[in-house]
Amino acid sequence: MSINTTVSADVGAPHGVDSARSWVVVASAFLAMFTVFGVAYSFGEFFGPMADEFGTSRSATALFFAITTFAYFMIGIVSGRVADRVGPRRVMIFGAVAMVGGLLLTAEVSSIRLGYLTYGLGVGIGVACCYVPMVATVGGWFEQRRTLALGLAVAGIGFGTLVMVPIMERVIEANGWRDAYRVLAVVSGVLLVIAAVGAHRPPGSSAAPRPIREIISGRRDFWFLYASSLFLAAALFTPFVFMADYIDTTGTSGSAAVLLGVIGMASIIGRLGLGALAGRMSIVGLYRLSCLGLGLSFVIWIVADTNYSLLIAFTVVLGVSYGGIIALSPAVVAQLFGTLGMGGVLGALYTANGLGGLIGPPTIGQIIDSSGHTAAQWTALGSGLLGTALLTRLKPQDG
Repeated sequence: MSINTTVSADVGAPHGVDSARSWVVVASAFLAMFTVFGVAYSFGEFFGPMADEFGTSRSATALFFAITTFAYFMIGIVSGRVADRVGPRRVMIFGAVAMVGGLLLTAEVSSIRLGYLTYGLGVGIGVACCYVPMVATVGGWFEQRRTLALGLAVAGIGFGTLVMVPIMERVIEANGWRDAYRVLAVVSGVLLVIAAVGAHRPPGSSAAPRPIREIISGRRDFWFLYASSLFLAAALFTPFVFMADYIDTTGTSGSAAVLLGVIGMASIIGRLGLGALAGRMSIVGLYRLSCLGLGLSFVIWIVADTNYSLLIAFTVVLGVSYGGIIALSPAVVAQLFGTLGMGGVLGALYTANGLGGLIGPPTIGQIIDSSGHTAAQWTALGSGLLGTALLTRLKPQDG
């Protein structure tokens, strides 16, 4: 299916697709991604202090992040469909309230299990109400420069990681992890309210979207994408959760926060660079290349051991590949399934990331506890390459 088959009838209108308002929506999406993923991906800095205070294992502490990831990707199938029907602004405001409340409650928890609930649901709902609805909204506002617009929007994820992780590291060192969550609550609430102002509903989206089951019925390519996303997500979240622990355990000289920041910075290059190339090359082919890069990046981590320069190389390759995946996956969905009802389809696909996020970190944590970091790195490598291999069953189409 061509991505041009769902163009709105009001192309060229002042507030139609590819208009000035379209770029306002991109800015809104960028700010929303910056905020919610800056919060979510800063968890690695909270990992050690929380594990120390609650006396929990790596696997149990990683479950904190895993439940959150599972929540925001699984809830995304609901938030995407709701946004298709009522528009993204109200959905985003609801998510902002949930995230602020969840962070404030997490700052008060007395046990890790209670934190699973407050952080998992609060941050999970917050991300779900911003990510899928706004990615789908940006896709609906563009025809000619859709891939570039999506790349710019999701670049907020990389900037959020780059900015928020080192800031949280310093706040935790100075004031403890509980005050750090209170700071995140205030900052995220203000930024998400600002982002909601520009969350305009796409032109022509008032038409009732087709049911997801009808859109993907008989489409084996959806299920290959789904299985691939699950294995790739399990690999991807490994450094976000365990890099700080790896640096501390191996005695590596260097900062984990810097490495996670490099992932964020490199992902921006991937989102914008590969997003721009998608206008000239096969979208599916570039998506496969990004996934292969993510899988193979773990070879560098295995070889690096305590060499900080090689660890930086690992984070650069991982970040560029990860950025390409995030920028290109909505464009792949738009090409294969169209943009009408795109929020629901993206939400359904992203449940695979939720399952990968739920299964991956606790499993990796258990492997580290029993066999060490090297065994965990090989597991992540295998998961990434398996996810890439599944994409060979897709038929590339130029969009």
